Amino acid sequence: MSVCVARVPTASASRYLQQLAKHWSHKMEVSFSAEEARIAFPNGAVLDLRADSATLDVVLTVPDDGPDDGPDDGGVARMREVVASHLDRFAFREAPLTFDWRERA
Repeated sequence: MSVCVARVPTASASRYLQQLAKHWSHKMEVSFSAEEARIAFPNGAVLDLRADSATLDVVLTVPDDGPDDGPDDGGVARMREVVASHLDRFAFREAPLTFDWRERA
């Protein structure tokens, strides 16, 4: 399992969190408030978001597909891109947002 975290600077974190959660609630299991969201993807990945006045904290947990999969496998990179591109769509006035992705140990 790979866990990636990013702190995204934006004064509109709550708005983007809610827009993303509502957007994906039609296809995935989603729970959210103005400050937090959890989105469960069909592939087993989970996205946790937390908004404050200056940042959107993103925690992406992606299950390994096989015994040789590591943190740099294509599934993790693809999921990072899916999350970033969707958030950028909602943040079109300030996009692209800055995602400082890091692996969490």
